Amino acid sequence: MPRLAAASLAGTAIEFYDFFVYGTAAALVLGPLFFPTFSPLAGTLAAFATFGVGFVARPLGSVLFGHIGDRRGRRPVLVTSLLLTGGATVAVGCVPTYDSIGVTAPLLLLVLRFLQGLGLGGEWGGAVLLTAEHAPPERRALWSSFPQIGPAVGFLLANGVMLVLSASLSEAQFAAWGWRVPFWAAGLLAVAGLWLRSSLVESPSFLEIDDHARVPFVEVVRDHWRLVLLTAGALAIGYAIFYAVTTWSLAYATERLGVGRTVMLACIMAAVVVKGSLTPVVALLGDRYGRRPLCLAGCSAAAVWMFPMVALLSTGEPLLMFVGFLGAMLAFITMFAVIAAYLPELYEPRVRCTGAAVGYNLGGVLGGALTPIVATALAERGGRVPWGVGAYLTGIALLSLGCFALLPETRPVPVAVKAEPVLD
Repeated sequence: MPRLAAASLAGTAIEFYDFFVYGTAAALVLGPLFFPTFSPLAGTLAAFATFGVGFVARPLGSVLFGHIGDRRGRRPVLVTSLLLTGGATVAVGCVPTYDSIGVTAPLLLLVLRFLQGLGLGGEWGGAVLLTAEHAPPERRALWSSFPQIGPAVGFLLANGVMLVLSASLSEAQFAAWGWRVPFWAAGLLAVAGLWLRSSLVESPSFLEIDDHARVPFVEVVRDHWRLVLLTAGALAIGYAIFYAVTTWSLAYATERLGVGRTVMLACIMAAVVVKGSLTPVVALLGDRYGRRPLCLAGCSAAAVWMFPMVALLSTGEPLLMFVGFLGAMLAFITMFAVIAAYLPELYEPRVRCTGAAVGYNLGGVLGGALTPIVATALAERGGRVPWGVGAYLTGIALLSLGCFALLPETRPVPVAVKAEPVLD
């Protein structure tokens, strides 16, 4: 289990590095480089729109790779999705800007971002299921939480590289070529990920399936559509929180509040470090007390904290902004630390890869794709404190709370061992 968990963590970290580095670039430089004829606000919105395309592609990737995972095994999904996402990310770093090739530049950006999302849509289901289906039932949430640490590690890698480049290069150098370096680095990370995953063995639950689903997605839509919609709605707030903190707030603070790019990246990264560190601790609570209670608690905390978070962000003070981000990330991880165990347990093994991944990635469309765009538009209409953004995020939290309330508990109940009678 430690070797398997480490390989899954490393793989998801690399895949999410690829995905997150685009979000940071969209917040900082892609607007003026690829949409220079737009106003600053419109350019940022257009860059976030290309960012959102990756989320739209993720459910399609979960259908495509979920079919492979349910028909051919979880392991092939991990290799194929890593190759696709890594290749698309390296290619983004090679796309000429609008000044060089005109409107073709943003179109290429759009296509490559779509391919990134397609690959990531398959990654989560394969990595999580391979870990969850190997794990002992009484520690499934703990072991399944390690792939969930991967996004935090990937985010820190992506933004750490951006932070170093931002601090060491001039504005002109960063805009000319510095922003491309993190995308090129994805190629090396992809090679490392393929090497780590080459020794993984197939999931025992998959090997035990006698009657594989012919078209898993059709079965999921026919027999589990309500469950898919509920899980998508339930997970929406997690995505909304994460991308409000890591993407929208970065653009908002640097453009509207005049906070330095380096300061903002440092505040966000510090909150993500705490989130990643606490993931296995919270997962242990999920093994002890259940998945659903933690998800309900996380949603409730998010609903309470969104207005204070935007108020603290609007101060522009690093310490206060960090406190706002930290509270949001603690609410987020209270839910998402146990999701990797919760979602697979909701679906039968024959359609588990498709069902869990589709629900997870549809939540990304609802919460992740729209949040930076909607929040940017709402903040533009507001005053110094973007209360509209707080109301929007609180509304999503309440929606997710209602969806979690309708889902059942899935924690395996420990089987009591009867004592043998003592014979004289």
